[in-house]
Amino acid sequence: MKMHALFTMEHGKAAYGADFALYLAGLVAIAAFLIVAGPPGHGSGSLSLVALGFAGWTMVEYLLHRFVLHGVQPFKRWHEEHHRRPTALICAPTIFSASLVVVLVFLPAFLLGGIWDACALTLGLVTGYLLYAVTHHATHHWQAKDAWLKGRKRWHALHHHRAGSGGYGVTTAFWDHVFGTAHVSKHSR
Repeated sequence: MKMHALFTMEHGKAAYGADFALYLAGLVAIAAFLIVAGPPGHGSGSLSLVALGFAGWTMVEYLLHRFVLHGVQPFKRWHEEHHRRPTALICAPTIFSASLVVVLVFLPAFLLGGIWDACALTLGLVTGYLLYAVTHHATHHWQAKDAWLKGRKRWHALHHHRAGSGGYGVTTAFWDHVFGTAHVSKHSR
């Protein structure tokens, strides 16, 4: 693999799939580290931070999509390409997204609360990110068999057809409702 391939927005099937595999492996490693090496009595605090990270991801997802991907160059241009070709394997390079997680989540949490808090918060946030990545992939590439995915597919299709007019949440419409960017639809939950 050439070095520049690590930084491209459009991926081949192997690199695209590797993103999912690497994040899943990272989640398993962090969870195992917390379970095996975590200090006694830290379990409930860790679970709370995992939940906080997971819930926090939903807001990060909304804010990134609304303000960065639809407002800041060059991300806006890259995201517009995704809107033009929704089945193309376009996503942030793993090295870029993982670096952002380390610098913006893990390191501040480590400095404020130590290794266990940083791992727990990061575990929750990255779990949310992986759920987002799978959901976003599914909205463009899978047949929906259950009601939740059918609703997410409709919601995201509305976003693609009304680009910039709302529906920024992929895994949830919660923040769209909070900030007044929800599509008027019976499928907005």
